[in-house]
Amino acid sequence: MIKTVAIQGVKGSFHHIVSQQFFDKDVQAIECLTFDSVVDALVAGTCDVAIMALENSIVGSIIPNYALIDNYNLHVVGEHYLDIQHNLMALKNQDIQDIKEVYSHPMALLQCKAFFKQYPHIKLIEDKDTAEVAQRISQNQLKGVAAIASVMAADIFDLNILAHSIQTIKHNETRFAIVRKSNNILPEDQINKASIKFVSDHKRGSLATILNVMSDCKLNLTKIQSLPIVDMPWKYSFFVDVTFDAFSDFKKAKSLIQIMADNFKVLGEYKNAKL
Repeated sequence: MIKTVAIQGVKGSFHHIVSQQFFDKDVQAIECLTFDSVVDALVAGTCDVAIMALENSIVGSIIPNYALIDNYNLHVVGEHYLDIQHNLMALKNQDIQDIKEVYSHPMALLQCKAFFKQYPHIKLIEDKDTAEVAQRISQNQLKGVAAIASVMAADIFDLNILAHSIQTIKHNETRFAIVRKSNNILPEDQINKASIKFVSDHKRGSLATILNVMSDCKLNLTKIQSLPIVDMPWKYSFFVDVTFDAFSDFKKAKSLIQIMADNFKVLGEYKNAKL
């Protein structure tokens, strides 16, 4: 039974919301301000499981998190998609003309860039976490300062929402990975998605051949992400997500790709959350 979950951010953050939606609401959130700290908590055994954002529908992949999962030999045991709604919030009895500075995570600022063009008097400042800024405003009673965060954060820290859903693209989803130190033990008939990593040769058609194997084995490629190999210039690891109807198809593809590619690794076998 999962009792503790490491999250990036504080209570009220989007990672905290995922922990409550994916697990029982009584699960204890271990607050970490960086993803490195999230992984450290998991590796040290401070928590049972960790939650890590992997990609956003607007700004794309969070590449360093792929490297963290790979480098620490962690396993993706589940996934969760969250509709991200950014809200501008501040202490009560203020309006948007009173706001001089907005602090938030760089990704949140990027997703809300168009909104702030209406308010050139507001200075946008990058910070570590959305909900942590809301917490700081509340604790220090900071006037003239606003945060971009979730409705839950406004409720927890008793802030007033000045503007709802200020992100430029209203349909804004983030995919989160549920990560453990050991691979999940799900019955094979419940597994219909997998995350793998491999290195292909610098030869013509080598990657295409591997992709053809996936297609021949009835796998559906839902994600491919390349990441440079630090000590091997101009060589790349490929991180791939595939879905399938039968686990036996994935097993067949896995056995073939192991022969064809270098450094093959299964990062996780789990249930597809996007059906």
